Amino acid sequence: MTISVWRYSHLVLAISSFLLIALASITGIILAFEPVSLKTLPYKVDNFNQITLAETLPVLKKNFEEITDLTVDHNQFVIVKGINAKGDDVTVYVDPKTGKTLGVPEKQSEFFQWVTSFHRSLFLNELGRFFIGLTAFLLLLITVSGIALIIQRQRGIKRFFTKIVKENFFQYYHVTLGRILLIPILIITISGTYLSLVRFKIIPEHKVSSKVDFDSIKSDPEKKLSDFAIFKNIPLAEVNNIEFPFSEDVEDYYTLKLKDREITVNQLTGDVLTEALYPTTVLLTELSLDLHTGRTNMIWAIVLAIASCNILFFIYSGFAITLKRRSGVTKNKYKKEDCNYIILVGSENGSTFHFAKAVYQQLIKAGQKCFITELNNYTVYPKAEHLIVFTATYGLGDAPTNASKFMELLKKQPQPNKVDFSVVGFGSKSYPDFCKYAYEVNNSLSLQEWATSSMEIHTVNDRSPEEFGQWAALWSQKTEIPLTISPKLFAGKTKHLHKLVVIEKTTVKHEEGSFLIHLEPKRNLRFTSGDLLAIYPAKDHRERQYSIGKVNKNIQLSVKLHKGGLGSNFLYKLKKGQTIQAALDLNPHFHFPKKASTVIMIANGTGIAPFLGMIDENSKKVSTHLYCGFRSSSSFELYKAAIHKNQEEKKLSSLNLSYSREGNRQYVSDLVLRDKELIANAMQKDGVVMICGSLAMQKDIIEILDGIFKEINNQEVSYYQSHNRILMDCY
Repeated sequence: MTISVWRYSHLVLAISSFLLIALASITGIILAFEPVSLKTLPYKVDNFNQITLAETLPVLKKNFEEITDLTVDHNQFVIVKGINAKGDDVTVYVDPKTGKTLGVPEKQSEFFQWVTSFHRSLFLNELGRFFIGLTAFLLLLITVSGIALIIQRQRGIKRFFTKIVKENFFQYYHVTLGRILLIPILIITISGTYLSLVRFKIIPEHKVSSKVDFDSIKSDPEKKLSDFAIFKNIPLAEVNNIEFPFSEDVEDYYTLKLKDREITVNQLTGDVLTEALYPTTVLLTELSLDLHTGRTNMIWAIVLAIASCNILFFIYSGFAITLKRRSGVTKNKYKKEDCNYIILVGSENGSTFHFAKAVYQQLIKAGQKCFITELNNYTVYPKAEHLIVFTATYGLGDAPTNASKFMELLKKQPQPNKVDFSVVGFGSKSYPDFCKYAYEVNNSLSLQEWATSSMEIHTVNDRSPEEFGQWAALWSQKTEIPLTISPKLFAGKTKHLHKLVVIEKTTVKHEEGSFLIHLEPKRNLRFTSGDLLAIYPAKDHRERQYSIGKVNKNIQLSVKLHKGGLGSNFLYKLKKGQTIQAALDLNPHFHFPKKASTVIMIANGTGIAPFLGMIDENSKKVSTHLYCGFRSSSSFELYKAAIHKNQEEKKLSSLNLSYSREGNRQYVSDLVLRDKELIANAMQKDGVVMICGSLAMQKDIIEILDGIFKEINNQEVSYYQSHNRILMDCY
């Protein structure tokens, strides 16, 4: 609910004010160039901050017949109004050290005048100023609500600047740039709001009035300007303006308007006649003007321009995110009361909807009556036979906004008939609560009397099409309904291909028909065991992926030769020295864990491939136990030498082999069940289980592990899955 409040506030504020914000941002970008251009003018002298009034005023008095006014502008240019030595009225830039005239101030260009007026009032006078002030305040509220959303997304204020997973372009940069430019945008909005409050006198103006006691003014001892103590102590950098005495009468005096106060000074003796500090409101007004316009600092003006550009990007990307989220809404062909298949979706940014819609369309195409809706719309479905839940996780393992009510609705509205269900969780393993909400949904459904799990919960990391395809294949096999997911769903960027040289390849010598091939990159590549090598045997769109084992810095693949197999035959026909092109797909969720005290590796067949590399690289000699199933001992011959070498080097703690076609016929699952105490004890600490091989083997192992963990550790297997303690890469 909290997320909803901030999200809807953010959206409503943005929609209601985007046009005015866009206009203010565009004009703000233009106006930022004015102080930048003024800073380049050559009217500022060196060591300006060290020049005192005692130094410059005598010089100026000497060079001008009369001076009425001296101003130090925001660029620290000194402007003198008066009469020059020729008797002409002048307003000129001067060198405060020499009194030399440097140039004549020019009026603001008509273009900048036009833009300034538009930026301040939209040419609507006071009404326009009100709208601009309101816009600044609304942008402030949008920024605050955006901060709240980022805190929610990052799981707390301490993680505000931690890494963001790049789920899609607009969302990633909307959040990333929002964090980077948070301070400048806050300053723009706060200063703009404050100036508007001053403009409309909600914050009262304060004028300093100097009440000089003329009766106490002295005319002696008369001093030179250079000897005035007050002038010796005030540098030009602190001066805004000086009004010179109108005449030589002692009752006419200097009025100094400084950064923080106003002073009047006896023109003969240098005595301070009055001194009044400006109130805080005046100082804040000046500070707001400096910060809002960038008039005092060229770098800050450029920062303001960049921030204004990004406000435009936030408007565009914000609407793109919203439209994408809304695009997930699907118009159903059938009424929910008539449908056998119900798809429920929980999605924060709409991306999960695309996967759900692909399945919905396939079911409709297959002639099934299917209904798709958000999890918060869950209700009684009289004819439902299959319930499919696709859901992401948000924040600290929370439900997405459109799934926040589902658990409560589930308790209140049981289905009248038996229903098979399957849950697919979408998330990123970069976050600690990977698919946590999906596991909660799966567990809650499991407790319903009317619900029967048709499949183990399936998770999809970083919207992996391959992992989603695995679920689709299993579900299709289970229900006997063909699911051909559109290739557009899996469309990705063109991969960068690397040249690899065949340095070694074994021949097939046993019934499983597996062989090893070693490939050396032609240039340095960053990869590790568990990553995937993608090859294109027919040089078209057809891709074949193989798990990589990194051995001696080269890529080692373990491949099963299939009769007529496109990828395996291509690789098997390669000759030593031959070069191929292939892409590397990083697969970080299946790397050897960095912190685990014990690693349990479970594989069958060529699933041993990534483990061969991981064991070879286990230089820290982490306690590692390999469980692997083959048809016969001859199948293991291919890996025997390398494995035994690693055992001798203490990189592998134990080797456990099962053969399904010889001797005491066993499967790898039998070995896991045999060593349940060892595995359970490892997981009670910080152990990690890694599984690689066939999906059927994975399913069996997960069921067995679930039973082991419930019996010994009083935990469900999903607990370890959600905490990245069970890593799987099966096919």
